[in-house]
Amino acid sequence: MNQEKQAAVAAVEEKAGLVAQVADCIWDYAELSLQEERSAAKYCAVLEEEGFTVERGICGIPTAFSAAYGAGRPVIGLLAEYDALSGLSQRAGSLERAELVPGGCGHGCGHNLLGAGAFAAALGVKAWLERTGHPGTVVLYGCPGEEGGAAKAFMARAELWRGLDAALTWHPDDVNEVVTGSSNACIQTQYLFTGVSSHAAVDPERGRSALDAVELMNLGVQFLREHMSGKARIHYAITDAGGRSPNVVQPRASVLYMVRSNRVAEAVELQARVDKIAQGAALMTETTFEKKFIDGLADTVPNHALETVLYRNFQALGVPAYTAEEHAFADALARTYPGSDGLPGIGAKFDAALADQVRRLRGSAGHAMNGFLAPLYQGEALDPGSTDVGDVSWQCPTGQIHVASWPNGCPGHSWQNVSCGRTDIGHKAAVHAGKVLAATVVDLMEDPELLAAAAAEFRRQTAAGYTCPIPAGAQPVVPD
Repeated sequence: MNQEKQAAVAAVEEKAGLVAQVADCIWDYAELSLQEERSAAKYCAVLEEEGFTVERGICGIPTAFSAAYGAGRPVIGLLAEYDALSGLSQRAGSLERAELVPGGCGHGCGHNLLGAGAFAAALGVKAWLERTGHPGTVVLYGCPGEEGGAAKAFMARAELWRGLDAALTWHPDDVNEVVTGSSNACIQTQYLFTGVSSHAAVDPERGRSALDAVELMNLGVQFLREHMSGKARIHYAITDAGGRSPNVVQPRASVLYMVRSNRVAEAVELQARVDKIAQGAALMTETTFEKKFIDGLADTVPNHALETVLYRNFQALGVPAYTAEEHAFADALARTYPGSDGLPGIGAKFDAALADQVRRLRGSAGHAMNGFLAPLYQGEALDPGSTDVGDVSWQCPTGQIHVASWPNGCPGHSWQNVSCGRTDIGHKAAVHAGKVLAATVVDLMEDPELLAAAAAEFRRQTAAGYTCPIPAGAQPVVPD
């Protein structure tokens, strides 16, 4: 690294205390999707204190924001998330399930660390821009509601990401790696059926059962499953069965559907077929229904050019180091769940030779924390889950990394993740992610050829065009 890039990394380290403080505040707030008022306010206040130009409520989403520093191009975006999950309140640093607030919320996906790491990267790039006077703008985007709100997709509907030359982010995980491959597009829709109540024994002919409509819809979708892509998935949950009295024809019932596919255009097409089944169920039962859009997001478009730059900086910076006490805590925590002996990382799932390398690295680590950088993998990979980072990746070149934030094999959305999120293990992950991302932004701003390569690959990968999964009139829905 040249002296200027080293200064950017050093600036992140100098702000490590502030980064940890912000991460802990967000952990304490533990606010659900699209309800992150205090979390967003905290970020905006700190960013303004640090000299960024902050815009609140962007794209009509109250808890979304942008914070910019610099001038001119290139414009590089950093993506921050800060929403929590319900039912995961947990005492920090605990080796057993211990709720802080009975039934409360917790950061089981580590988004308190995710946002703090992106914030750290923005601070490092700002220091570099100040030091060098180089043209360029870094923008930290506050992206609420990743867990069921899909704010980035609503921002994509507003064409926000097309103004960027590139976007970078990270996610807490059990491994240090550069992320590649795709994820599933996903659309959630609720169908609320309305019928006519009657006495099920005395006047059954007067009744029109909304629950029958839901059951017929579910049956129709079951037959649809035989005639859709093998990579597609359709999930459902009956959210209102119409009551608890079997001798009453249920006048209302509702079902929530989630349609997934490995391409967003295919998910939109499949969603239209599910809509037709709902119409058919209503016709068969002489009921009516209201369709309520919940959220939608696209598959992820990988960018190998950006992945290569991220990996090079990850190699140069290494991985977080842990104290004996931190290792002891992580080792003990790993004994609280099954699967702590599994192979981590994306590449190990899809490449046998790389899996052997990871197995050797795991064996030499000697502890539950993965203190190594997984080899760079850029082959085919599909994460069956979904993320609204995908919508960003359809509008600008996008790169991501994972940084080990909890022990190997730690289950997603778990109390163990929450427990780690307010410890020095979590703090180190956020700071280290900030360093890798900041160093990568510096490279992209210094070397136009890197951005040109990323842009050329992006154009090839997205030649089919972006299909937005958000209908024109839909508004973000605060999850129940």
